[in-house]
Amino acid sequence: MSVSMDGSTREANFELERDEAELARMGYKQELRRDLGLLQNFGVSFSIISVITGIPSLFLYGLNTGGPAVMVWGWVVVACFTMLVGLSMAEVCSAHPTSGGPYFWAAMLSKPENAAFASWITGWFNLLGQVAVTTGISFACATFISTLCTLKTDFEPSPKTTIGIYAAVLFTQGLTNTFGVRLLHHLNNISVWWHAVGTTSLIIAILAKAPSHQSAEFVFQTFLDGTGAPGDGWGTRASHAYVVVIGILMAQYTLTGFDASAHMTEETRNAAISGSIGIVMAIGVSAVLGWFLILGLLFSIQDLDKTLASETGQPVTQIFLDTVGENGAIALMVVVIGAMYFCGTFSITSNSRMMFAFARDGGIPGHRFFNKVDQKWRSPIRTVWLACTLSFILGLPSLGSSVAFAAATSIATIGLYISYGIPIALRVINHKDFVRGPFHLGAFSFPVAITAVLWILFISIAFILPQINPVDSQTLNYAVVAVGIVITYSVGFWLLSARKWFTGPIKQIEAESKGVDVMEPASFEKL
Repeated sequence: MSVSMDGSTREANFELERDEAELARMGYKQELRRDLGLLQNFGVSFSIISVITGIPSLFLYGLNTGGPAVMVWGWVVVACFTMLVGLSMAEVCSAHPTSGGPYFWAAMLSKPENAAFASWITGWFNLLGQVAVTTGISFACATFISTLCTLKTDFEPSPKTTIGIYAAVLFTQGLTNTFGVRLLHHLNNISVWWHAVGTTSLIIAILAKAPSHQSAEFVFQTFLDGTGAPGDGWGTRASHAYVVVIGILMAQYTLTGFDASAHMTEETRNAAISGSIGIVMAIGVSAVLGWFLILGLLFSIQDLDKTLASETGQPVTQIFLDTVGENGAIALMVVVIGAMYFCGTFSITSNSRMMFAFARDGGIPGHRFFNKVDQKWRSPIRTVWLACTLSFILGLPSLGSSVAFAAATSIATIGLYISYGIPIALRVINHKDFVRGPFHLGAFSFPVAITAVLWILFISIAFILPQINPVDSQTLNYAVVAVGIVITYSVGFWLLSARKWFTGPIKQIEAESKGVDVMEPASFEKL
């Protein structure tokens, strides 16, 4: 028995040494705690994709923007294309397993003279998407908490009370990421089971208890256009195809955030394989589970008009009330809110790691302050709270806009997918210089990567389009504003200043061999 234990220990130590050697090859020291396995790495992305968060939070949007037919078949189409994106990312992740993720890949896959610019642009789009996805997740959590408080009470939520709950949610998630880092992988295991068992139980409960079920024709063929007043939606003003295109946002936003597996690779054992498999597994499992969740909810709708105009403000809550009663609805809402809370917590985990890595390389304002790992807690605490603060600010427009939440989800989707697409495109353009990792697609690499890039271009245009007709200050899709600000800032600041000093990912070990500790603000100035 002791021999076996010794053998396991030696194998584990060899694995850790190999991971640290791989990280050193890319120019970085092992500073984060590397104690996550494949299940935990998969679990972070699975928890951030969180179909039980994305689908309920945009279910009303989906019903109004294409209805059941677009929700069901749009999910299938989006899942297939997202898997192609994930496979291409997994191939790159295997070659470069570091917490920098897409922005590090962009530098490594570019020609040396273009590496800094590619890294800079990718980093800023990834940062935008990370912040926006945290906003979308945690704001949805706050909204569902507000809705839960209306059951069996006289509580009436307002935008101000929801913002207050949102602040509290972010604050507690920030505390968990600050002081609970040693518990994060245990919470991660709980989150995986919560999502898997909770989603499955929810589907079974509403289908089993529903007094009646919608027909297959309703679920698979019904098209609805609620993008404006009756008879004045985008289907009438433009075409039904336009409604279909903007209607796939629910699916694409939900199947987002799987780059978390890449951002956690410096904390994952056997990272060159585990990070890649984590990405692909998270997309595949979420795609199947999410499709069944959509079908379960649609088949369980009792009265479509009542569901659309629910007094709770949430059609999913109305479905719960109509199928399992008020007590059952409270229980199912707790399941959904718990999943959303876990999802937001790990979104901040991924977000803070990306910001830390970007700050480590001098990519964000105040990088000398933010490129710190707390030695006691082994966590980038300063970027944890930066992530929380920026996400709170991005949620503030909800006070004055009726479509702010949908806009935030558009921003998250566009920002993240552009940051995914740039390194994938560079991998194709500079394929002669690409050194494969242990996970690769072989002959399928080029067609998969090209299709993935074309899909990302398509959704990046689709999700800045107006979603409600007519367009005014209340219905403006301000995703185009946020994306425009990031493009203007990143390109403008690059031309004015950053091109003179930003060199892309800094080789930490090489710098320290010259007496420069890139983790210390005073030493960093020498660089």
